[in-house]
Amino acid sequence: MAPIPRLILLFSGKRKSGKDFVAEELQSRLGPDVCTILRLSGPLKEQYAREHSLDFGRLLDASNYKETYREDMIRWGEEKRRTDPGFFCRIVVEGVAQPVWVVSDTRRLSDVEWFRDVYGDLVKVVRIIAMEETRKRRDWVFVSGVDDAESECGLDQGVAFDWIITNDGDQLSLEVQLEKLLQFIQGTLQPPPNI
Repeated sequence: MAPIPRLILLFSGKRKSGKDFVAEELQSRLGPDVCTILRLSGPLKEQYAREHSLDFGRLLDASNYKETYREDMIRWGEEKRRTDPGFFCRIVVEGVAQPVWVVSDTRRLSDVEWFRDVYGDLVKVVRIIAMEETRKRRDWVFVSGVDDAESECGLDQGVAFDWIITNDGDQLSLEVQLEKLLQFIQGTLQPPPNI
């Protein structure tokens, strides 16, 4: 088990909402020694590639190669989670030492529940939202079996979000939202006052 962090931010949102972009913005401002980005899809894709003799590196990029296998990979990942809901969560936190963890691709209630069960109040859930028009400008196209599957819709209901960040391309608006989140993060990193 990894050392106990000071804060875990579970990012969720639809494809092309900008989850990775916002996560990378936070990390660049806090620094990689303070903040790490964890991707649940990393161990999923690595294990899937291993079991299916595929190119793991190409499953990580934004190519059509990944899209060719996306639907089957989702199905395979769901089967793994049904057997062991914390399977990918445990793998992704192994050896992480930074005090702030940003899980940039939280997609299912079971992911949120696992982190809350293990780390309790250290977990905050952040929803990144973008209008459909914005997502289309970022090359999003609805794919049946993907965009209507649990991997995209699993957190549409049943989760109280601690933060909602709107990422529609308005840099000033995004900056204001990030600044508020950064202030909260930096507050969690302060040592508690002496009593």
